[in-house]
Amino acid sequence: MAITFTIAEMEDYLADVFPQVDGMFGIDRMDEDLLVMRLRVSDAHLRPGGTVSGPSMFALADVAAYVATLARIGRQALTVTTHCSIDFMRKPEAGVDLLAEARLLKLGRSLSVTDVLLYSEGSDKVVAHASLTYSIPPVAMG
Repeated sequence: MAITFTIAEMEDYLADVFPQVDGMFGIDRMDEDLLVMRLRVSDAHLRPGGTVSGPSMFALADVAAYVATLARIGRQALTVTTHCSIDFMRKPEAGVDLLAEARLLKLGRSLSVTDVLLYSEGSDKVVAHASLTYSIPPVAMG
């Protein structure tokens, strides 16, 4: 399915529907094959020991899956996470952003399934792997 937003339009839409995370994430690439998002890592994302926290990594994977889905279905803010499985594989590198590579595996009328790999910027070693399912609200018939 074709992409329905430009990167700038998607970032503006996210700022409208999720103002609490405005500026925290950026979209580096968004096309039919791949979405690349970044978590702009700050002190607020770190846990003791100076590594990116698990909740911050989950947030990046979750938002990446949300964006990958919305990029194809359009402005349906009430699309929600129904399942997430995440494996934390290694400690993210300190002092760099975290990148998510999201691939939509299935898009149906009511569900989407997305595979997300997280990396420290500049590294090819996977930090975490997540699989997410989103529930898509029914289209209102008018």
